[in-house]
Amino acid sequence: MPVIAVVGGQWGDEGKGKIIDLLAGRAHVVVRAQGGDNAGHTVVNPRGKFALHLVPAGIFNEQTRCLIGPGVALNPEVLLAEMDALHARGVGTDNLIISERAHLVLPYHPLFDRLDEESRGAAAIGTTGRGIGPTYADKVGRIGIVAGDLLHPERFRAKVHQVVERKNVLLERVYGAAPIDADAIVAQYLGHADRLARHIAESEPILEQALREGRTILLEGGHGTLLDIDHGTYPYVTATSCTVGGLLNGAGIGPRHLTTAIGVFKAYQSRVGSGAMPTELLDETGDHVRERGDEYGTTTGRPRRIGWFDAVAARHSMIVNGFHTIALTRLDILDELDELQVCIAYELDGRRIDFMPSQIEDLARCQPVYEGMPGWRTPTGEAQSWRDLPNAAQSYVRLIEESVGAPAGLIGVGQEREKTIFTGALA
Repeated sequence: MPVIAVVGGQWGDEGKGKIIDLLAGRAHVVVRAQGGDNAGHTVVNPRGKFALHLVPAGIFNEQTRCLIGPGVALNPEVLLAEMDALHARGVGTDNLIISERAHLVLPYHPLFDRLDEESRGAAAIGTTGRGIGPTYADKVGRIGIVAGDLLHPERFRAKVHQVVERKNVLLERVYGAAPIDADAIVAQYLGHADRLARHIAESEPILEQALREGRTILLEGGHGTLLDIDHGTYPYVTATSCTVGGLLNGAGIGPRHLTTAIGVFKAYQSRVGSGAMPTELLDETGDHVRERGDEYGTTTGRPRRIGWFDAVAARHSMIVNGFHTIALTRLDILDELDELQVCIAYELDGRRIDFMPSQIEDLARCQPVYEGMPGWRTPTGEAQSWRDLPNAAQSYVRLIEESVGAPAGLIGVGQEREKTIFTGALA
């Protein structure tokens, strides 16, 4: 009865989509458990290269049930566009299920997202502007509207009118913006419901049956741990919990069912948006890695900030997630470097520390303490086993394993599904 959680160990963009796509061949159910279309997964498999934002990355296995869980912020318009793009390329979505409990992103959510970011000025968070934060704010404020409401037109209409009345007061009095039309929103979303209704269902009975029958369930995270609302680099975080615990809660599965937690780490560091990043490279090496790795946001297209592997941050992720094993991706991107650095500690105000400060102002003052290693200057893209990796690459992986405190069960040497080395427990 394996329940496997796949969680990003950094600031997202670690290659979780590839790992989910790879493991989905063994899974009966794949659950996207949190986040919204502000996150993106790039999947490269025999059917081509795909960018997914809401559809679980298990969609390419027709025998796998793909569930958008209660913890997801769901924009129906974005989902339908994504489904249409998949259909156009011959990928079916009959196996897609939407939990009735998933909260809807409504047109006023992106509007408030943009207005709030503009009002922050230089202190802007750097959100994607997709309305995910405001959606979760309404969820916590108990005025959210869920996917199940779409199945009841009059109920949906009443709820939208009630919320829009409150939103228009804020728009006019706080932001000086034009009011929004509740009837237009209702008409638009009930139109979406015509296509999505057959996918919307109660998710708990589906998962209960899968657990009872001993099926393999894969939990898919949409962001990285360092963007977690509780354990990330607050306030430069997302609006939901992206840890293993967050995935279990966002799917609706109790912790006793979890059998394996996989932390996905890139062989270097990257992030999109503002906030402290101690190992950031603002030089030719960073530019080289960005271009070689095509490090541009799947959702926004924004260039990602690049840095050396931060073992201090990785250990923080290990503490709050309890990973059994890690998947180390994109090792091949480092093939052409003469020398590599791994941040093994920070120096803060003249004192060496081996933990990640909770205050963003303190983290911003941290200076990385590096351990240098020679590069391997050898292509790794064709490696099919641990023995095929150059000795220097093996040493680099071993240092990361020791620093994080978990073995690398998967090593990625390319974006394609088959460019993966299985080791240890996941072999």
